Amino acid sequence: MNLSLLIIFPLVTGIAVLFCKGLKQVRTVSLTGATAQFILSLVLLVEYWKERSAGNRSQFLFDRNYTWFEPLHIHYHIGVDGISIAMILLTAFVVIAGVLVSWAQETLNKEFFFLLLFLGASAYGFFVSLDLFTLFFFLELAVIPKFLLIGIWGSGKKEYSAMKLALMLMAGSALVFVGLLGLYFNTNLNGAHSFDLVEISQMHIGTAAQNLFFPFAFVGFGIFAALFPFHTWVPDGHSSAPTAASMFLAGISMKLGGYGCLRVATYLMPDAAHHYSPVIILLSTVAIIYGAFATMMQKDLKYINAYSSISHCGFVLLGIGMLTQTSINGAVLQMVSHGLMTALFFAAIGMIYSRTHTRVTEQLGGLLKVLPFISTVFVIAGLCSLGLPGFSGFVAEVTVFMGSWQNPDRWYRLATILACASIVVTAVYILRATGKAIMGPITEKHFNNLTDATWNERTAAGVLIIGIVAIGVAPFWIYHLITPGTDYIIQHLGKPVTLK
Repeated sequence: MNLSLLIIFPLVTGIAVLFCKGLKQVRTVSLTGATAQFILSLVLLVEYWKERSAGNRSQFLFDRNYTWFEPLHIHYHIGVDGISIAMILLTAFVVIAGVLVSWAQETLNKEFFFLLLFLGASAYGFFVSLDLFTLFFFLELAVIPKFLLIGIWGSGKKEYSAMKLALMLMAGSALVFVGLLGLYFNTNLNGAHSFDLVEISQMHIGTAAQNLFFPFAFVGFGIFAALFPFHTWVPDGHSSAPTAASMFLAGISMKLGGYGCLRVATYLMPDAAHHYSPVIILLSTVAIIYGAFATMMQKDLKYINAYSSISHCGFVLLGIGMLTQTSINGAVLQMVSHGLMTALFFAAIGMIYSRTHTRVTEQLGGLLKVLPFISTVFVIAGLCSLGLPGFSGFVAEVTVFMGSWQNPDRWYRLATILACASIVVTAVYILRATGKAIMGPITEKHFNNLTDATWNERTAAGVLIIGIVAIGVAPFWIYHLITPGTDYIIQHLGKPVTLK
């Protein structure tokens, strides 16, 4: 399996889109490329399972390593484990759904679809990179399309929101780069330094160096994952972005941060991860509680989903900070679950807004009577968000809670209890928003003339719902997929592996 195809396919498709003539051709090429990525990700999953079934116990499979800039020991080194594949599958689901939701996009349609596909390519490159410089390269590339999608096709304070997002994420990238340089200059491979993730993991970096550079890497990646108090770009960015961009921001881009916190900061600096664990747990618990209560105060549906994303991403960082295998498994599950759920939520909100021209809950009402399919999608996303059994949100959050409770420290268990309590607050704002926007009498006469979801919107929602239910009803497949990867992380943290 050539992992480079995951990067090449969307780039080639995006370039082909720029040479298309007419909206119909742009749509066809974009959807074809997105479908090819989706199929390729499924093929990757099957091939990975075949390799594992055949007894291949290598940490990373389908490894390719090419020299990029030998004087600095920078390589184009790629490979995947189960954690990477889970993120790749998430990206593929969100990309195809984002293209379908944007079917009616007419303004600068070539450029719009090109940027969507380019963002997907950046995410794939990030998740398969085993060289820290290459990983950083793709992290930076992913900022460009976000800025342009919001600044050009956004709404409201789009210029302000795009600039704020770009500045915050670039600041995070700067911190990440300092952390990566710290790792680089504290390695010694036959007298040379190394950016190679596998090589660094096999070296012992001094505890003092780890404690110095861990905050740079973790906080830098944490900014992408809405780490409190560096989360303020999230509500503005999501609320101003067009629907597909909101789906990408919350569904994929925020996962770059969580993945980096786990794969780079925690895995490569285990001593520092133990040292800073109380701080991580404190900040993540505050994010969970603050995000939940801040969401209760919102009346705009996009702001509701944006602030709830701060709370839900707090579960990811909480699971990582607890440093147990079950909690880290839960963190990965939460990244995938939240990516699917929030993409579905933003898709439903975009469908509602395109028809009613409002996102304020008080101005909506009775939509279930006139938009039954869209209303059902909205309710499903909400139920997944509040952790209803049968959906991915329940599996992910329960796994985080169970793993967090395994830590016997009373303060860690208090943080677990507070995180669990946030579920009640989540239920309040989800049910209240659903009651006001979806249930009850129709509030506006012109709502009677609304048309329900089109075929492309139904397909986009269906793709995401399949992913949510597949994890919620049968979570064993993804749990077994990611567990070998978390085995290595737990062993590197100096803890016994508790689950297989």
